[in-house]
Amino acid sequence: MDVEEKLSILAGAAKYDASCGSGPTRGSRQGKAGSSASGLRNPIGVCLTGDGRCIRLFKVLYSNVCRFDCAYCVHRVSADTKRASFTTDELIGLTCALYRGKYAEGLFLSSGIFADPDIVMERLIATAKKLRTEAGYGGYIHLKLIPGVGQALIREAGRWADRLSANIELPTDQSLQTLAPQKSGRVIFQAMQDVLHLGAQYTEDRKRIKATPAFAPAGQSTQLIVGATSEDDRQVLALAASLYRRFGLRRVYYSAYIPVGVPGRAGIPDPRLPDIPGPPFIREHRLYQADWLLRFYHFRTEEILDPATPYLDTQLDPKTAWAIRHLGLFPLDLSSADYEALLRVPGIGAAAGRRIIEARRSRSLSFESLRGLGVILKRARYFITLKGAFLDRPENPQRLRSLLSDPEGPTLQAPLFDA
Repeated sequence: MDVEEKLSILAGAAKYDASCGSGPTRGSRQGKAGSSASGLRNPIGVCLTGDGRCIRLFKVLYSNVCRFDCAYCVHRVSADTKRASFTTDELIGLTCALYRGKYAEGLFLSSGIFADPDIVMERLIATAKKLRTEAGYGGYIHLKLIPGVGQALIREAGRWADRLSANIELPTDQSLQTLAPQKSGRVIFQAMQDVLHLGAQYTEDRKRIKATPAFAPAGQSTQLIVGATSEDDRQVLALAASLYRRFGLRRVYYSAYIPVGVPGRAGIPDPRLPDIPGPPFIREHRLYQADWLLRFYHFRTEEILDPATPYLDTQLDPKTAWAIRHLGLFPLDLSSADYEALLRVPGIGAAAGRRIIEARRSRSLSFESLRGLGVILKRARYFITLKGAFLDRPENPQRLRSLLSDPEGPTLQAPLFDA
């Protein structure tokens, strides 16, 4: 099999890994292939730096050969899938060609578990190390941690990668035992703990010795598959909140389950998996919105969902749904409300909230000026006042639902990898 055919198979296979993320990189490496200083034309993708710079990622698997038989995975050992594997040099050559051609400036590298986990991880590390030390590559690298590898290999991976990720994939041990019995939540959590510990260790070392190299400066992330098992949104968000709190994750990614059938029997569903017509993209979309509330809007999981309402509303974004349930807190006077209260208003984001606080120090606010501060009045108008003046008074919950529901409903969200 030639390199072009391998690329077709293994780049396509990587689409199931959510890899968008934010956080610092190792910094611009002037003159290096893939450096942000190399003049990438029309960059697309997801912001990786605090200044809003976006990069285009080359997402690829080292190999889609896998010993594991996870029921939800298209690459499982029992799947009738065309298999391919790169050599380290082939992958380095492809990566450098893409970066020098300014098609991309970041590498996202994962792999099927084609051998002992340590051997697979060593191949990924060798690729990243050789890119850095021999190929003159200065761009972003995201490496997947293979379940079961030791701290020594994680330490080495963090020397060369900007971000590391260990995928928990399913929300509970029971679900893992049912659909992915060769995986262990305890083992995956240990990898996250090792990354957290090593990162803290390197940070302390750099305070004393400036020459200490960076360790995974963009931190760590994980991915959860949504809809393959029976856990509700409340359980998923509670797990995400715990992961942020315990392991300092930068991101939890949510990936809508893509239905697969029984190996060798097209169209016949695996009895362990839900028989659904297609991926639950609207659910994935709402979980990302709720996750944003956890990370940047200071919401608690129990405020977003409770035992009586364990699933997110498909027609309303989570913040609007919360506001409609708490109409007694509105309308909020933007002339005097504190920052925390501003964050609770639909249509007011974190940046707009800061701008409102800053602007009213020097001038009176008007409804006309709010748009210039980034407020989305189409949503906020029902929840705000300015010194007793209204655009629209809060109405009954049913009418607000009708006015603010997403008109496209369950078809709102497109697959991340097709967006």
